[in-house]
Amino acid sequence: MNKTVNQQMHKPLPSIDHHISKEKMEEKEPLNILLLGVDKRPGDKGRSDSIIVMNLDPANNKMQLISIPRDTRTEIVGKGFTDKINHAYAYGGPDMSIETVENLLDIELDYYVQMNMEGLIDLVDAVGGITVNNELDWYDSSRNFHYAKGELNLDGRLTMGFVRMRYQDSRGDFGRTERQRKVIKGLIKKGASIGTVHKIDDIMDVLGKNMTTNMDFAIMRDLLLHYKDVRKNVVSYMLKGSGTRIDGTYYLIVPDEEIQKVNGMIE
Repeated sequence: MNKTVNQQMHKPLPSIDHHISKEKMEEKEPLNILLLGVDKRPGDKGRSDSIIVMNLDPANNKMQLISIPRDTRTEIVGKGFTDKINHAYAYGGPDMSIETVENLLDIELDYYVQMNMEGLIDLVDAVGGITVNNELDWYDSSRNFHYAKGELNLDGRLTMGFVRMRYQDSRGDFGRTERQRKVIKGLIKKGASIGTVHKIDDIMDVLGKNMTTNMDFAIMRDLLLHYKDVRKNVVSYMLKGSGTRIDGTYYLIVPDEEIQKVNGMIE
């Protein structure tokens, strides 16, 4: 397990000062972790399909999951121009995504986790499926499955359908990112249950193939040990703004007051 994390998954980045992050963890201070769900296609560097800031507050036993819509218009740090925030990954990988998110929200990120979205299928299957509370009734003909309102037990294939659906939800990206956060909650809840202990080898195998992070094995262990109670109170939020077209391209314009609000939530 140690070998899988440190040799396959561990990738430090110059955009994060790892010494400061480690000190904050040792002092049990709040931590900010950037979650990047990346879609990669043949011949394409990929884009961050999902951008979520996970704020862990051990003093108040609270976890916040704050989604940043991928169409958010902001300065792409290192490029000197504004664009959709999910393009930062295509321009400069996780480093540029980290610096762009930090600049947008005026926060400091301590760790990042990059997950191949296709690997989500294997991860959900490795933990034995997840349970989510579905608020929208729809039918997915490609998966021949009825996503009924209420509690749903989903395997990996159905989870992918749950997070990917867009056109049957009038809330658009707002509904989509909400479902992404529900899946993260489901994975955290299932991963923390005693029943997944015997599946740890399968889980690590999946993560080793699909995940990269600047956390090594020792940091992951300390995070699980000292921040485990934050999952008792999970708060979800999505950055809000107004949609507009600029030169024919759709963007979400987030006002300064909203940025300040989210900054206050995290700080």
